[in-house]
Amino acid sequence: MARSPAITKATLGRPRGFDAGTALRTAMDVFWQQGYEATSLDTLSDAMGLSRSSFYACFGSKHALLMAAVRAYADERYTALTERIASCSDPRDAVRAMLAVIADVDGGTRGCLFVNAVAELAPGDAELVAFAQSHTVRVGALMEATLRRLGCSVSEASGRSGALLALAMGVTTLRKTGVPPAQLLALLTQADHLVPCPHPAGPDL
Repeated sequence: MARSPAITKATLGRPRGFDAGTALRTAMDVFWQQGYEATSLDTLSDAMGLSRSSFYACFGSKHALLMAAVRAYADERYTALTERIASCSDPRDAVRAMLAVIADVDGGTRGCLFVNAVAELAPGDAELVAFAQSHTVRVGALMEATLRRLGCSVSEASGRSGALLALAMGVTTLRKTGVPPAQLLALLTQADHLVPCPHPAGPDL
């Protein structure tokens, strides 16, 4: 997991035995469960076993901690996507695997931390919006590259990728409302209409 600058910022005030990675994981779970605005500094510091002074010395601010948590979460999901793609010899299976990782139909009603944060704070949080855009671009590039392996033109791969990712992210939102996994899986099968059978690549359009 990539370490955010917020984690390595200042060492004064840390309790003995403090582990930044463990603290970040704890904060990620708290934000994921409660959201950003509903999570107080006292809740975070108590969960991480830090005094307020230690919290500020280690992470700078509540918002900096959220950004570190969202970045770490997004990096983990991106790594999972690349690993799943690498394990699939058939590009159609690779597309389906990407959708399965993103939708995570068995992930429970917490939804997706990345989508949750964006839904709660955008467009008023410029830093989060900028990161969300960059993360969406890199995930989209993975999907487009996989669709290109199926013979899609550049423009066709771009259009299909956007629709596929919108479907998968929509499923994560429905998951928060308690829609059963079987129903979510049925929705994901609609993606098959957007995943072409392999054919020789034509000229870029």
